[in-house]
Amino acid sequence: MRAAVVVFPGSNCDEDTRHALDEVAGIPADLVRHDRSELSAYDVVVLPGGFSHGDYLRAGAIAARAPVMRAVAESAERGVPVLGICNGFQVLLEAGLLPGAMLPNAGLSFRCGWVHLRVESTATPFTDAAEAGQVLKLPIAHGDGNYVAEPELVERLEGEGRVVFRYVDATGEARPAANPNGSVAAIAGICGERRNVVGLMPHPERASEADLGSEDGRVLWRSLLAAAAA
Repeated sequence: MRAAVVVFPGSNCDEDTRHALDEVAGIPADLVRHDRSELSAYDVVVLPGGFSHGDYLRAGAIAARAPVMRAVAESAERGVPVLGICNGFQVLLEAGLLPGAMLPNAGLSFRCGWVHLRVESTATPFTDAAEAGQVLKLPIAHGDGNYVAEPELVERLEGEGRVVFRYVDATGEARPAANPNGSVAAIAGICGERRNVVGLMPHPERASEADLGSEDGRVLWRSLLAAAAA
């Protein structure tokens, strides 16, 4: 298994993500430029966090039109696991690889701190080593993390089990105070119809070592390894 970590102008979590994959999880990972035209050598693609192209126009909108995104879409179509973290999630939305959109956080303030997520679906290559209902402690750092979608789409995501992560409190309850950005239905992460494309706003790569305050992010990397073994 080899992972590609896509680097856009303005990415700032690319090296953190490569470190978590390569040096923590033992999944060899390369930094891949945004002008790359093919990714056929990679078994996993990760779009990291940051502020691609300065978040001008809309968060992720310019990066979604980079040459590499055609290769990301081709990889997704082949069934390759694709993960978008924070800005990477925004890029996947803007590229049409995941449904819905992002608005500025409720209250219009940048949110940076620890949150709790409940694993709602284990039917993805990034969560199949987790337990349904498992609560993870991960950090967030974003200004545009307010996930929105039409009621019909939200109902479809819920009904198809495509809400992968939900904001909850430390006890696992989805309370309004536990939703840091106003996302509809407290949605923190979703997957595509084939379940191999996953996006989430919190940062698992920043919670993969005890010295960082949590190792809960490792469940995503363990899931990848388990999926590869299967």
